[in-house]
Amino acid sequence: MIFSAPVIALGATLGTASGILAICGLSLLCKSCKKGISEKDEESDSEKTQPSVFHSAQQFSVKKSTEPIQPRTLLKFPRIYTPKPLVTSPELINSIGYTLETTDEPSAENTAVPDDSCLATDDSDEVFIFPRQGSKETLAISKELKKKTAASNTAPNPKLHFSLRYNTQTLELHVTVIEAENVSATQGRDCYITGHLTTKSGRSEALTSMRRVTPHLLWEETLVFPLPEGYGIEGEIALSLFNCDKFSRHTNTGVMRFKLADVGMLSDADCWVDLQPPKQDPAISVGEILLSISYLPAANRLGVVVMKARSLQSDKLKDVIDLSVKLALKHQSTKLKKKQTRRVKHKMNPVWNEMMMFEVPHELLSQSSLDLEVLNQACVGDVQSLGRCAVGMQATGTGLQHWQQMLNNPRKQLAMWHSLYE
Repeated sequence: MIFSAPVIALGATLGTASGILAICGLSLLCKSCKKGISEKDEESDSEKTQPSVFHSAQQFSVKKSTEPIQPRTLLKFPRIYTPKPLVTSPELINSIGYTLETTDEPSAENTAVPDDSCLATDDSDEVFIFPRQGSKETLAISKELKKKTAASNTAPNPKLHFSLRYNTQTLELHVTVIEAENVSATQGRDCYITGHLTTKSGRSEALTSMRRVTPHLLWEETLVFPLPEGYGIEGEIALSLFNCDKFSRHTNTGVMRFKLADVGMLSDADCWVDLQPPKQDPAISVGEILLSISYLPAANRLGVVVMKARSLQSDKLKDVIDLSVKLALKHQSTKLKKKQTRRVKHKMNPVWNEMMMFEVPHELLSQSSLDLEVLNQACVGDVQSLGRCAVGMQATGTGLQHWQQMLNNPRKQLAMWHSLYE
């Protein structure tokens, strides 16, 4: 009991000191926490105020205006580089003037700067230098290249295999077209053979069917020509190869001719001949006319569209040009109906584009034909004929072919050029 009072006083003193220390530690801890929070807030505020892709630091003011705004051109034309020459010809590489230099190691001997037109301006490592234009080396190289190109481009002439036979019982000349080779498709993908027999009494024509152009064409078709006087008379036979393109344009790509007097020598013999390029004879045709025909089986109607004409050549067109086309529908040799287009003045290549309808039963088409005649009215009452052509089963050449295509393709407009003859 004597020591109880001092002990109690000492414990109270120690408790007070420890409490003070605890309070100081808590205050320091609170201050440090406040510092950390304030620094984090400052960093977040700085990040918020920093401009980004979506928040621009600059502010734009938008003003409405009624005046039209012209856009400003922002296009910049790039630098144009000349193509780097490609050296593939052995003649050019082996020539005297040809040298190869690099931009990394320039040659000390050739200090002259080459022309910019001969160099590639890109960042390539190699620059090819060609002989200058006008030099002897360039001329020699160009001549050799031209010779080789011409030699490679010259195609062989078409070859035709045929045979002849004269039938003494029917008094007919039979020309059998067997096959053809070396036919080019540059003038058209289809081809056929036509035969023309010309004598003093007249001119007759026959043709084969159409074939697609291949390296070896096979026909084995016979062209029959009536020849009652026999082959001893004066006359000529011409066999021609025609190509037809997708626009129905027919081009003569080769022809061969022989006299009737040679038929006896060539009879019953297989003949191979080279077809020669045809010679253009402006006196044969006086022009061309473009026709489009179609047949409607349900209505029994034949539609003919006279489109235009070209290359009209006649002495009758010197003074007055007033052109029209007259059409005549014939059944065998009887004319059934006639129609005529309007007149076109002052044009050497007239355009009509007129459609005319004829009623023709389907069973009569095989014996029907159309006769066309181009007329020029020089003055009142003076109508001159410039040329004519025929389309039908009794016609020849393009007239027969056009009619056959119409029969094979009903309800379809088919256009084709036809030659006009006086």
